[in-house]
Amino acid sequence: MKSVKAFVSILIFSLYSTIAIAGQVKVQKAPTDTTSKEINYTEETFFSNRVVNGQSTEGIAQNRLDFRVEHRFGLISDGYYQFFGLDQAFTFFGLEYGIKDWWMVGINRSWTDKTVEGYTKLSLLRQCTGSKNVPLSVSLMVGTSVIGIKYNDPVRNNDFNARVSYTTQILVARKFSDTFSAQLSPVWIHRNIIPSVTDNNDLFALGIAARYRLTPTLSLNGEYYPVINPSEYQKKNYKNSLSFGFDIETAGHVFGIVLSNSNDMIEKNFVGETTGNWMKGNIHLGFNILRKFDL
Repeated sequence: MKSVKAFVSILIFSLYSTIAIAGQVKVQKAPTDTTSKEINYTEETFFSNRVVNGQSTEGIAQNRLDFRVEHRFGLISDGYYQFFGLDQAFTFFGLEYGIKDWWMVGINRSWTDKTVEGYTKLSLLRQCTGSKNVPLSVSLMVGTSVIGIKYNDPVRNNDFNARVSYTTQILVARKFSDTFSAQLSPVWIHRNIIPSVTDNNDLFALGIAARYRLTPTLSLNGEYYPVINPSEYQKKNYKNSLSFGFDIETAGHVFGIVLSNSNDMIEKNFVGETTGNWMKGNIHLGFNILRKFDL
């Protein structure tokens, strides 16, 4: 209960701080005529609906289908014998569809524990100026993941419920200028089964992300997901996920080059079960490929 109260307190403080900052910073090239009857919605706070591994406030336009392939290699610190990680491969596939401009759904499959995830994301607020002035974009993501790996322990609880985890995330972002965007991403993850009795079924993390646009088609992204209620098991076995990437936007594609201490791309895994240590060179090189189809 203390961890829940701490999470709620940090969430409220973070949202208040973001709104306070947003009220003091003007978006570059924002219209100054607030009497206009037009609503000028902010475009491309991020290049895609993910920053690096984690979600962004961006959605998918109505009737658009996105096919996503994400790949992480092994550890760079493994050296030449593993060709600096390139001899190993960890893969993620996703299909995402825009039901409405403000509502999207997706299904993903990750190599880790043969995990399948279904999720939906709703755009609750969208940054805009004009006849309506909204300083932030806010989205809600809700997902369920199921692991498909065979259990080796015959006495372990092997029913379907034990394989399920749930993710709820609030995404709050602001595009401060044509070049800089920032986002807060508080997330709650519930795991029905945990690896140790000293671990927590519920994880709370406060994601922090930013994007700096270097050119009209190239951006530098970064994100950090610190767990704010780590158990003793969590502290001993896992690290907070820290990732950086370059996004390159082309016609119908977004291509990303990634460096991360996590080798997975589903929230349950990269938020709560990252093992790599940046200080020890436990870094994975990877790439993200997003292909957009207008149906």
